[in-house]
Amino acid sequence: MKNLISIEQCTRQDILRILDRATYFEKHVNSPLLEGKVVATLFFEPSTRTRLSFETAVQRLSGRVIGFSDVGTSSTTKGESLKDTIKIVSNYADVIVMRHFLEGAALYASEVTEVPIVNAGDGAHQHPSQTLLDLYSIRQTQGTLEDLKIVMVGDLRFGRTIHSLIQGLSTFHPHFQFVAPEELALPEEYIRYCKTHNLDFSCTSEFTKDIIADADILYMTRVQKERFTDPEEYEKVKEVYILNRAMLEKAKPNLKILHPLPRVHEIAQDVDSHPAAYYFQQAQNGLYVRESILCDVLNLEP
Repeated sequence: MKNLISIEQCTRQDILRILDRATYFEKHVNSPLLEGKVVATLFFEPSTRTRLSFETAVQRLSGRVIGFSDVGTSSTTKGESLKDTIKIVSNYADVIVMRHFLEGAALYASEVTEVPIVNAGDGAHQHPSQTLLDLYSIRQTQGTLEDLKIVMVGDLRFGRTIHSLIQGLSTFHPHFQFVAPEELALPEEYIRYCKTHNLDFSCTSEFTKDIIADADILYMTRVQKERFTDPEEYEKVKEVYILNRAMLEKAKPNLKILHPLPRVHEIAQDVDSHPAAYYFQQAQNGLYVRESILCDVLNLEP
């Protein structure tokens, strides 16, 4: 693929190719594949894991990184347009990895430059590299992506990782259970997506031991304060679901708990030592997957 803008553009074969290459990088994390290449990381929104794992991936592959992690240090503060920023940075870099607060920003960037664009998150829309590392984590822990029961909990309205993962799993016959309060329910467009693609799903506002007991993957999300325009609305739902160790009493042996991180209130500290907790390893998997993504958009093979 020349760009990675949305997980929806990825075929089943694309996904498996990227995951297979990530498996190679997990065993051979250092490589000279990007020697002589420059990757620009443009983060118009805050990030820890995504930015650092992309930058580490570049350095592990012997490439170089330029860019910014604080938009306040860029010419955007002087009024420079996104188009001009992308066109200027395209003169310096072989790939642009971009996170932006506006939905569709990555797609727009890909239309004004010939340099490959990797979407590192655009508003509440898509986060395809996170989805690919989620898929990698699921396959590594379950041995397959096929026919799994996936329980998604929390902020399903604004959660771009949720939206992307629904699409990423769509060709692998998933069984979805969506758990959210009415204020954070899955948007209607993704309900339609599930129906159009004949995906098995159900929705509830109840988060119980019995729901967890049926899960292969429990995907927790934080309530994203930055997406709320009304602070009072955030306060109503910020601690609506909290996973603690006692809630895992009926969990299947193969259960794994994923979270795109950062966590705030939604997973208690006593869960960290449970065998099902996998979110820190999940974050580590981001390095191998993002190495694979960079190679994919540059058409490089180890």
